[in-house]
Formats: sequence, C-alpha cells, structure tokens
Amino acid sequence: METFDLGETLSGVPFEVGVRAARNVTEFAKGASTAQLAPRWILDQPGVSTVIPGARNTSQVKSNAAAADLEPLSAELADSLREIYDSQVRPHVHDRC
Repeated sequence: METFDLGETLSGVPFEVGVRAARNVTEFAKGASTAQLAPRWILDQPGVSTVIPGARNTSQVKSNAAAADLEPLSAELADSLREIYDSQVRPHVHDRC
C-alpha cells in the first residue's frame, strides 16, 4: 500500500508510534492541554503571528484561543518536544525538508 507523504507531515507514521509520541507529549503539557500546547508551539516559531486550528464546538474554540495566553514554551520544553519528534516521528516521515 502506498502512503501519501509530502514533507514533514505525520503521513506514514504507524498508528502505535503516533499514539506513543502523543502520550510522551502529554507528559510535558503541565498546566495546558496538548490541544493548547500545539498552537502555542506554532506561535513560538519565528515569523508566525497566527494559528488557525480546527474546532468542533464552542469549548474547543475557547481552549484554542486560550493557547495564545500561555507563556511561550521554555527552551527546555521545546527541546523535549523536538526530541520526541526526532526520535519517534521523524524516522517515519519523508525526508524532503
């Protein structure tokens, strides 16, 4: 079976690997949900001023908006998230970037 995989996406990551990585990220999400941690991480990237996350209900919209009020991620936390990605996810994504 062929898997569509273009760039640094999660396409092609085995389900079990994705679940394990998500659980590892959860360990670092103290004081925030993982759903808030993701847009906070995106906002911390140079040149990014806006994140447009999806939401199915009012509660998710409010949670997403609250991510902008979180403090920027510490260098330690950013490094920990990068380590999870590099060690668990990156080996399964296409190496185009």
